[in-house]
Amino acid sequence: MIPVSGILLSIILTTAYSIPVTKHESENMDLRMPDVKPQQPDTYLCYPMKMDGPATYITGFVPHANMSTAHHMLLYGCADPGQKNEPWNCGEMMDSEKKGSFKPGPICRSGSQIIYAWAMDAPQLTLPEDVGFKVGGKTTVQWLVLQVHYKDVSSFLPPNTNTDNSGITLVTTTKRMPKRAGVYLLGTGGELEPHSIVYMETACTITDDIEMHPFAFRTHAHTHGEVLSGYRIRNGHWTEIGKQTPKKPQMFYNTTHQDLVVKKGDILAARCTMNNDGNTTIPIGPTQHDEMCNFYMMYYVNGDKLSSDGYCFKAGPPNWSWDDFGASLHLESAPSDISKLSAVDNTQDGSTMEDFSGEQEMTSNLETISGLQHFLQESLDSEYGSEHSDPARVAGFTQRESEAWREYIRALLKLEAEQALDDLENAYDADGYVY
Repeated sequence: MIPVSGILLSIILTTAYSIPVTKHESENMDLRMPDVKPQQPDTYLCYPMKMDGPATYITGFVPHANMSTAHHMLLYGCADPGQKNEPWNCGEMMDSEKKGSFKPGPICRSGSQIIYAWAMDAPQLTLPEDVGFKVGGKTTVQWLVLQVHYKDVSSFLPPNTNTDNSGITLVTTTKRMPKRAGVYLLGTGGELEPHSIVYMETACTITDDIEMHPFAFRTHAHTHGEVLSGYRIRNGHWTEIGKQTPKKPQMFYNTTHQDLVVKKGDILAARCTMNNDGNTTIPIGPTQHDEMCNFYMMYYVNGDKLSSDGYCFKAGPPNWSWDDFGASLHLESAPSDISKLSAVDNTQDGSTMEDFSGEQEMTSNLETISGLQHFLQESLDSEYGSEHSDPARVAGFTQRESEAWREYIRALLKLEAEQALDDLENAYDADGYVY
């Protein structure tokens, strides 16, 4: 007979060896604004976190923000941050009138690199297996800096007493990841002339002797952005990295080709197709009333060496375009659908998207929607009677009406006719005019 003590010892040993034990537990780290009260729209605030201890790998990002308040959030890695103990004004509008109670300063004083970006209520992001952003330890990223661009500050102004703690929960581990993540950002300066389709383009040659494996991309533009696309060009052959409309949640989407590799000598290029149907010139700038053209490529390398230059910026229109890059770009081989989105895009909702590569503007020319006009007319006649659905009533296309029509046509293109009619009912007043 086996003694009871022996049975108990056997159970204890079996239990102990059947449960995996690791020294590298995952940990969630919160980097959030400390109940700040920005007082001016388009305020940029930064807040730091010191990365003490051994090297840490960030494997996921959980955003805590609302697009009605925060225009966007960026997470930077810094060797030395702009400030070390309190929030500071880290935007481009740091004059005495707008900085308020926040001290001005740069995002990073040295060693700046982008790690993560969020806008438009994008959901959380989990990196692929064995991939992580390496920070702390002996890396150049000794600090993390959260930047929040505040779009609307009305809830923080008297008599309101609200404060803001927008930010990010970082999913981390000290377990070494064999694939180190990085972000390469392509963007432009420039301006959008009124009543025009504008191509904002950038391109750079990779000079580092590394192999980058793109696995995700993100687009960022403001209200005029229609389609943003990125490419790798090798030996004259263009391969798509990703393409998306910034009107969708501005999250990181899977790249078009998961087996794509970028190496020394390759060219990275991006285009932002913009539609300015207004009467004024719109510059690239820091406020929500300006524009931006940013294409983010998230990648990994096998090992530890990232791209030494994570940015590719050009002057943009009217001063720079792909025509200025040179023959190695092989524009004659460029895809014909750079400014188009396919019928089924990678937003996973199967929506049909518009083609904005032509010179006609959907909101200012009835001919571009003639194929849908008959259906819309019959629907309006049925719902409201012909006196409220005369196309002449809306053919003037004021700016407000143009925006309304744009939304209706998008809804129809997605075959959401019932929802479109509901929207139309809300958009017409008693006399049949668009609000």
